[in-house]
Amino acid sequence: MNRAAIGHGTFGGILLGVYPALIMGDILKTILLAAIGATVSFCVSLLLGSLTKRKK
Repeated sequence: MNRAAIGHGTFGGILLGVYPALIMGDILKTILLAAIGATVSFCVSLLLGSLTKRKK
């Protein structure tokens, strides 16, 4: 066997072993929470930026 075949086999085994543990609902919830967190962070940055510009 060549190294590529062993690597592909290992990767496939890991993927098939981990796949059942990944529940689609958890992935979607994580994506949604990340998007909300990024939006809130951006809005707070804009707010703090505008507050510091007014004081100068």
